[in-house]
Amino acid sequence: MDGVLIIDKPSGRTSHDVVRDVKKSLGAKKVGHAGTLDPLATGVLAVCVNEATKLTRFLLHEDKEYCATLLLGVRTDTLDREGEVIDRCEPHLQEKEIRETVEGFVGRIEQRAPKYSAVKFKGKPLYKWTRQGVDIEPPLRDVTIHHISVTEIQMPYVTFDVSCSKGTYIRSLCADIGDRLGCGGCLFDLRRMRSGYFRQEDAISLEGLADGKRLEAIEKNIIPLAEMLPGLTEIVVDQDTADRIRRGYQPDCGTLRDKNTPLLERGDLIKFTTQGGRIAAVATMVLSSEEISLLDEGERAVKILRVLN
Repeated sequence: MDGVLIIDKPSGRTSHDVVRDVKKSLGAKKVGHAGTLDPLATGVLAVCVNEATKLTRFLLHEDKEYCATLLLGVRTDTLDREGEVIDRCEPHLQEKEIRETVEGFVGRIEQRAPKYSAVKFKGKPLYKWTRQGVDIEPPLRDVTIHHISVTEIQMPYVTFDVSCSKGTYIRSLCADIGDRLGCGGCLFDLRRMRSGYFRQEDAISLEGLADGKRLEAIEKNIIPLAEMLPGLTEIVVDQDTADRIRRGYQPDCGTLRDKNTPLLERGDLIKFTTQGGRIAAVATMVLSSEEISLLDEGERAVKILRVLN
């Protein structure tokens, strides 16, 4: 069985716990997730099974949407409510000031990952260094907040929806909002509503299901490989060409010229599929559609990034 499952991760369980449950239920050789959710968080977790694990990297680059609740006036070492409190104060703020401050984070911003996070330093996750008593300041990095809106204020709690780029830490965002307001803050609650192509409406819960019912739910809801990357331009090739790609062939202008390809630019991601709808490979364009129409047939047109059996 190959494909991706969209799991509604419950609070209190790690992403690895969910992966382990799916692997055990299916007896699968390879299972992995596309984008970690902290134990505190709930919501959309994409779990890739067998051949689908080869496509995980392409899911990780997609935008995310969350519903988050910020607790004002509390700072913790983990930047969420489960950490050790390092500072506490009573926030005295007007709703207008809170809304304007939160919405002021829209755009490209600099952010530090939490010291308790899976970001690696010298090959080891930051949380392991921190637990060993080694204080490492994570580097600043650029992330993008596409949209953010406050949906409820019940002091000291502020709930907001946010759409953001890959690599954005909502824990860090909450701490930064609290700092800008002058009272500090931490993440109190978090739900991922969308991860790339997949929304919470697509997600299933496996909690409380007996082994047989869990397997039945997985088999009924697994998304096949051909539907995993709906945002990529599809180029259909015959079985012979698909087999050649799997053996290392890098398609040239001649191969793509007769496929009636849409307008493509250098760097665009595409997927090669067979007439049966199965993905043979994911590639990036090294030439644009215009260049393909002008250059020699033998000129290399794409770079194969991942081949699927």
